[in-house]
Amino acid sequence: MRASGPIPAETRLAAAPCPLTGKNLAAFRRALLRWYDHHRRHLPWRKTRDPYRIWLSEIMLQQTRVAAVIDYYRSFLKRFPNVQALAATTEDAVLAAWSGLGYYHRARRLHQCAKEIVRKYRGRFPQTSEALQTLPGLGPYTAAAIASIAFAEPVAVVDGNVERVLQRLTGLNLTTPQIWRHAQTLLASSRPGDFNQAMMELGATVCAPRQPHCPTCPLRKWCVTQPNSPKTMERRAPSPGRTLTRNSKRRSRKEVRYVLDRRNGRIRLVRRPRKSPLMPGMWELPQLSQMRSRTPVPVPWRTFRHSITVTDYTVHVHAAPATYGKWIPVANIPHFPITGLTRKIFKGAGII
Repeated sequence: MRASGPIPAETRLAAAPCPLTGKNLAAFRRALLRWYDHHRRHLPWRKTRDPYRIWLSEIMLQQTRVAAVIDYYRSFLKRFPNVQALAATTEDAVLAAWSGLGYYHRARRLHQCAKEIVRKYRGRFPQTSEALQTLPGLGPYTAAAIASIAFAEPVAVVDGNVERVLQRLTGLNLTTPQIWRHAQTLLASSRPGDFNQAMMELGATVCAPRQPHCPTCPLRKWCVTQPNSPKTMERRAPSPGRTLTRNSKRRSRKEVRYVLDRRNGRIRLVRRPRKSPLMPGMWELPQLSQMRSRTPVPVPWRTFRHSITVTDYTVHVHAAPATYGKWIPVANIPHFPITGLTRKIFKGAGII
């Protein structure tokens, strides 16, 4: 007998087939790749199939805007042009090259992974997504990106942009496993790396979170949630901002004061504890609150605004003698792992 009553949503979604098959699927792939060939952004990591460079770009792009990554990517490659050079250097040197990019655990894992690739694989990257996931810091997304772009493995990539595109294309609130299955079904195995990058590019530039540019979308013919689709009212995708807001946190505000003590070509710096929950081992200016001095505090030399994750800081910098810290030659600053805020202060002072 057939069960009465509505079918649970989870059951319907689990059985939901890929909406595209046969000629429609082939046309879908051609349309997306044709659009990508003509409209993709010309980014430095798209000019190579070197797995080291692709890996580096993917790690840098995690939680960071493309515009902020480009200069770091180029300067990092000048210091460490290959995985052997990266593995052979010190963690402090890696952190110094990463300084200002934020989320420093990424740099530490990058260094650990490079050492393992050299030690275990003699400097050659594994060529499959499955094998790449055994390396430190490489999850399903990063492994699939490297494997598909560098080695043409027909494996789909799903990031936040791809997830949003697929949710809107299908009009279904798909679970994570379902999204990955749909992405794999849609994948053009003849050009897997380009197809994956095209899906991500589409989500980043056209199928935007809050204001999607539906009239210019190469996939609007197949999208059930774009305005002109007859199915729009039947099957609604999640609201454009949903992916961004479901994990949002309230921002906090803090005030902090630092002392800039520069004498005879040297600057006072202090190192954050190795076990600090925030930027462990990084160097910064001494904080005024930790100084023991009865000397009246001078007015701030400059005030900065700075944000770290969910905290917005008002930063006052005082040009005054510091009572603690280590004297570091200004010429050595580029080789020190300083915090992004310290780098901002030094640039404002014309020190670097």
